[in-house]
Amino acid sequence: MSTGPSALVVVFAYSSLLRGERDHELMHRATLLRKTTTAPGFRLVDLGPYGAMIAGGDQVVVGELWELDRETLRAIDVRKEVPVLFERTQITTHDGTLAETYVMPWDRVVGRKRLAMGDWKQRFAPKPLRRPRPKWR
Repeated sequence: MSTGPSALVVVFAYSSLLRGERDHELMHRATLLRKTTTAPGFRLVDLGPYGAMIAGGDQVVVGELWELDRETLRAIDVRKEVPVLFERTQITTHDGTLAETYVMPWDRVVGRKRLAMGDWKQRFAPKPLRRPRPKWR
C-alpha cells in the first residue's frame, strides 16, 4: 500500500458498505478485490441500520476487501463519523492482508446485540434449532 496523496487504500468492509447494503453507494469508484474474513479477535454488534466491529472479541468477521482512492476513504470517514463514532484502524485478514477498517470502542456498544456468527449478511438468518436434552429419571 502506497502512502502518496493519490495512493489507493485497501479497506475491509463488513456491514453497511457491503454490496447490497445501505452505504454501498460510497463504493462506486472502488474495486472489489475479494470476499474474506478477519483474523480472530473481533466481535460484530448489531446497531440497527449498521453493524459495528469491536476489537478484542473471539470471532472472525466476514467481509469484503476493496481498493479505493483517498477521496472515497474521506467520504466514508465522514459517513462513519470518524473519530466521534467509529475509529479507522488497520487490521489483518485471515490470509495476512493488511487493510483499513472501521471499529467502535466497547463502551459505545454496551447493551447492544452481539451477532453470534460474525456475518452481517446473516443477521436475520434463523437460529439453528436446539435439540431438547433428554430428561434423566
